[in-house]
Amino acid sequence: MLQTSSTQTATGFEIRFQSLFQEGRALAFPCDREGHVDLDAISERARNNYFFARATIGLEYAMPVVRANELH
Repeated sequence: MLQTSSTQTATGFEIRFQSLFQEGRALAFPCDREGHVDLDAISERARNNYFFARATIGLEYAMPVVRANELH
C-alpha cells in the first residue's frame, strides 16, 4: 500500500522513504531538487509522517531518495 502526501509542488520532485519491511509501502513528500520539503505547504498529518519517516531511517524506512514526481 503506497502512502503519499496529497500536496503537489510545482518543482516536480518528491522525497521518498521506502519501507524496509513491506514491499510497495512508502511515504513520499513534495520537495525541491535537493530534497528540501516545504513543511508549511503540507498538512499536519503529512508533516507528522515526514518526521516519523526521518526519525526511523534504518529502523522502519530506508534512506530517502529524491526523484522526479511521476505526475510531471
